[in-house]
Amino acid sequence: MYKMIAIDLDGTLLTDELTISPNTITAIQQAIEMGTVVTIATGRMFSSAKLIAQQVGIDAPLITYQGAMIKSVGAADVLYERAVSSTISQKLVELAFERDIHLQVYQDDILYGAAETDKLVAYAEAVQVPYAVEPDLIGLAQNGFTKLLFIDEPHVLDPLQQELQALFGESAYIAKSKKNYLEVTHPEANKGSALLFLANALGIDRSEIIGIGDNHNDSELLKQAGFGIAMGNAVQAVKDIADYTSLSNNDEGVRHAIDKFILEPQEGSEEYAQSGRKKL
Repeated sequence: MYKMIAIDLDGTLLTDELTISPNTITAIQQAIEMGTVVTIATGRMFSSAKLIAQQVGIDAPLITYQGAMIKSVGAADVLYERAVSSTISQKLVELAFERDIHLQVYQDDILYGAAETDKLVAYAEAVQVPYAVEPDLIGLAQNGFTKLLFIDEPHVLDPLQQELQALFGESAYIAKSKKNYLEVTHPEANKGSALLFLANALGIDRSEIIGIGDNHNDSELLKQAGFGIAMGNAVQAVKDIADYTSLSNNDEGVRHAIDKFILEPQEGSEEYAQSGRKKL
């Protein structure tokens, strides 16, 4: 019944310790063997997502940077890319400098920071990617950024999100991916838009797609998928729009979802019908 499944990484496929259980890997590989397109839909940069895709055996194009870039694991060509304008990029860099808020930026799949801060180092170590220090982020901003990421405490980021949404309106997509991560991408760069682009390229109807996520930046993913699944640890706003709530990321929630709706299609169909909703 379902031909494609798009899975978020942090808080979804990955446990709190940033690991993936062997059972979950097996379930993903079994789904792929059945002909299901399994992909990743993450806010992470491509090089980080690629490492995880290779670990679990995913070779489909990956949705990365909150949907700002779609690129295949084994190919150099970028299938889809939307960058934040140079004007907005420059304003955000200036704002971060003025308020002393940590900002890191992404360009040509390279992570940049203005200085080698603890936040930059910790982030790079967590997602296993290198980084470059470039004091002149304003200069880099002239070519726009794939994504900009503010890292700070919620009491700093929550009002900043509202301020940026009022300032840029529909000219940028601004979303929390974690309580201390505020991400800015192109307005057409969200997981939902990227999901539909990829599905259309593969000849898959949205009714044949499952989207799985846990945080605010996964809302569009669940809305645009034919069947949206929230993790047991998901924020309430995501659970409210989901068609089904699985187990938590620490309890193999992704494996549970794949077993129920992909590997056991008859049981999955019954559960789907009982949900009473189908977003078409």
